[in-house]
Amino acid sequence: MFVAIVCEYAGDDHKEAVNRLMKLYGFKPVYDNLFESLTVREQTLSRLKRDLDKTTDSFGAFRFYQYPLENTLAITNLTKKKWKRILLKPLEGE
Repeated sequence: MFVAIVCEYAGDDHKEAVNRLMKLYGFKPVYDNLFESLTVREQTLSRLKRDLDKTTDSFGAFRFYQYPLENTLAITNLTKKKWKRILLKPLEGE
């Protein structure tokens, strides 16, 4: 599964902790606040989400782009310590 994660850090200490987590989970930095993986599994991603939630405070934010997840593009946000997910399915006939 392809996963891209965009990070908005609450501060430099959070940035360092998040960058360590991303490397630990096998994500590669693409840009300053963007990480990608082509090989992450759903279970591993669930653990990463829990660890990110523990590492950051309510001022940090993350957006995950996952494809394919149940033949859809999943966009998951962590903002103000709350997770929300949107599933985008292809239109009929496409």
